[in-house]
Amino acid sequence: MAWDGANAGTIGFSKSGYIGSTIARLRVRHGAQLFTPFIGAYLKSKFEYLRQTSTGATIPHINRNALESIPLPAVTYNDQIRIAHLLSKVEGLIARRKQQLAQLDAMLKGVFLEMFGDPVRNEKGWDKAPLEQFGSINRGISKHRPRNDPQLLGGRHPLIQTGEVSNAGTYITAYTQTYSDIGFAQSKPWPAGTLCITIAANIAQTGILTFDACFPDSVVGFTADKAQSNTLYVLGLFWFFQAILEKNAPAAAQKNINLEILRGLEVPKPPVELQNQFADAAEKIEALKSRYQQTLTDLETLYAALSQSAFKGELDLSRIPLPAAAPEPMPTEAAPVTVDLDVSTSPLPDLGLTAGALADEAGRLALLTAWLEAWQTHLGTRPFGLPAFLDATQTRLQTLYPESERELGMAAYEQIKDWVFAAHASG
Repeated sequence: MAWDGANAGTIGFSKSGYIGSTIARLRVRHGAQLFTPFIGAYLKSKFEYLRQTSTGATIPHINRNALESIPLPAVTYNDQIRIAHLLSKVEGLIARRKQQLAQLDAMLKGVFLEMFGDPVRNEKGWDKAPLEQFGSINRGISKHRPRNDPQLLGGRHPLIQTGEVSNAGTYITAYTQTYSDIGFAQSKPWPAGTLCITIAANIAQTGILTFDACFPDSVVGFTADKAQSNTLYVLGLFWFFQAILEKNAPAAAQKNINLEILRGLEVPKPPVELQNQFADAAEKIEALKSRYQQTLTDLETLYAALSQSAFKGELDLSRIPLPAAAPEPMPTEAAPVTVDLDVSTSPLPDLGLTAGALADEAGRLALLTAWLEAWQTHLGTRPFGLPAFLDATQTRLQTLYPESERELGMAAYEQIKDWVFAAHASG
């Protein structure tokens, strides 16, 4: 258990190693019927209590008496093992889903770099223009002071603030505060689709509204000129320019940048048609992220419900077998998907194409389509993994056409990508 500092009260278990002076080791006394991973999971649920009872005005310090007074659940040793095993499985799924969401974010940035290069270095030599040529850029409005006057709040008009923009990701899908009609009258509504950019506290963080909302003058609204730009492309620019803007932001009581800095920011200006192509790809990836985020939320809700019931002794464990061994440590990353393939009995059929047909791009793509369908049948319910499929196709091509050294190119990659999105959309 972290004993002091910002992380005081956090728990780790099922690992071996050394600990520092700010970490306390909690050990089960000899003869006590307590399973360490179960106790660890239970103490994790007491984090808020441990922080509320901690001492220290500026640096939290765990109160030993408060810790020792926590009553432990009256659960048999074998059921402790079952519960710990069950919770570790759900935590593993949560960790895996979080990693997959991170991978989708990395994929989105990878698509941007592939299409446009690094915009800070302008690797592809696009013409550059100030951001104000991409669309309109204006500050939010909050005329009344103080801004948190109770009469301004608690109505039916969504209010977005800098923290919600910073934590949103690509799209802003939720809000915690609202304006009353009085608050709404002293502000300004912005339509769904507006790109929000923070200019105070959290510098140049972005998110796109999915609903009409107001925001204060610490947030800037960007509305794209569709003949010149796409909002998703402009948002992508800030993945790379954010750190530069933040580093150069003047600081008084807090860092901030003014509207003219944003309007005059020189950025690459590729053809709007290419920006729209990026937006199409981004929307597909965001659709996947939305589904993954929902399952992550469901898993976290499941974990909370399971742990609460388990620690109260209300969980029916009669159908959960006792694990043969103690639970493995929680996985911290998703294992790569692998598919064993016996090349002598490849599931990719020989369509009888000639080497000449294979040399033609249309012929290769027709072959690829047939092989994708055959590979899906071969996989059954197993997940599709691009590396395994590509390995299988290259092996099969070399078997059927040993005289050809042709590699699958970008057109094939695009076809596979379109097929994957279509297959995913159809279930």
